[in-house]
Amino acid sequence: MTSSSLRVLGIDPGLTRCGVGIVDVDRARRGSLVHVGVIRTPVDEPIGERLAQIAAGIREAISVHAPDAVAVERVFAQQNSHTVMGTAQASGIALLIAAEAGLPAATHTPSEVKAAVTGYGSADKRQVQAMIARILRLDAPPQPADAADALAIALCHAWRRGAPAGGGTDALTPAQRAWADAERVARTYVRARV
Repeated sequence: MTSSSLRVLGIDPGLTRCGVGIVDVDRARRGSLVHVGVIRTPVDEPIGERLAQIAAGIREAISVHAPDAVAVERVFAQQNSHTVMGTAQASGIALLIAAEAGLPAATHTPSEVKAAVTGYGSADKRQVQAMIARILRLDAPPQPADAADALAIALCHAWRRGAPAGGGTDALTPAQRAWADAERVARTYVRARV
């Protein structure tokens, strides 16, 4: 990693599969893959042991790869309350470990992440995987989807952390420009309604 790049650990929280992706993003907003994987826990183990396994996997990623920041997908309401509970617990573990490590942490919604990497907040899993492969110049999309989602979360965070070098939009990808334009419109709409 160079001093002008940011290394972000992205986490797609889940109790059975917790995606972990680490990217380096330079000042021109080009990303490169550092690490990607999935922490898996057996469904028949007690919840405490499963959370401990997730914690150990995240701690190892931080220890080995020394990220500058952590980004976690924000838990959102789903029909299955059991799934939401496990996702929320894994998310809490990730945020706790980031705080213990002294790393800044943020959460991003699934639609924020999809819009950041594809330009479309309702993109499907295959679209996200294809864009991650393209952005990171990979031979094939990362598998499983949890791994690609973790990389997307990391990229979203790195790209949203501030303006590009020079303050303009020239260094942005088309998806990033679409996201910046949508944010400007939303801010204008909110100010007009207040």
